[in-house]
Amino acid sequence: MDKKAHWEKVFETKAQNEVSWYQPNPKTSVAFFVDNAIAKEAKIIEVGGGDSFLVDELLQLGYKNITVLDISENAILRLKERLGEKGKEVTFIVSDILNFKTTEKFDVWHDRASFHFLINPEEVALYVQKAKEFTSENALLFMGTFSDKGPLKCSGLGIKQYSEERFENVFLGFEKVKCFKEDHHTPFNTTQNFIFCEFKKNKFMPYV
Repeated sequence: MDKKAHWEKVFETKAQNEVSWYQPNPKTSVAFFVDNAIAKEAKIIEVGGGDSFLVDELLQLGYKNITVLDISENAILRLKERLGEKGKEVTFIVSDILNFKTTEKFDVWHDRASFHFLINPEEVALYVQKAKEFTSENALLFMGTFSDKGPLKCSGLGIKQYSEERFENVFLGFEKVKCFKEDHHTPFNTTQNFIFCEFKKNKFMPYV
């Protein structure tokens, strides 16, 4: 089964609270927006957003320019259905991030639990290239992955664990602001250790 088919099946057959990444209160991601006083007009992209509740929270906080990208059309349809009328304020894109093309320059790039599914070095490099190309000069990135103390698999797929050092080595051209680890408690009464890293685009490094 290819990558897209895998995720279409997950979002077709699993209820929202039947997946390990279920998070009804994305407080860590919300805190990133609040603590950085990100402007309500900022262009935001959530990569691999699925049917995450982050977009609900951002809309409630007054953010006006949100794009949600996911490889699964089923995930996007579920999110649209949940948001209802509020969804008219959101741009939805069904695409693998590695195939994504745009003329937009995003001010905020958010990715919780999508990036770590890229285990091939060439795919990782392409992702970082996309992040550089499609972000504005002073953009902020907020990345969340399984840490080096976290699981080795998710949804039956292998993942790549990250440490603070590995994040820095991968996101060259971005300045690390901070990294921290946090436990995520799944609906199955298990605990997954995540690492979150915040980066700022470095205007003194080549972007492309």
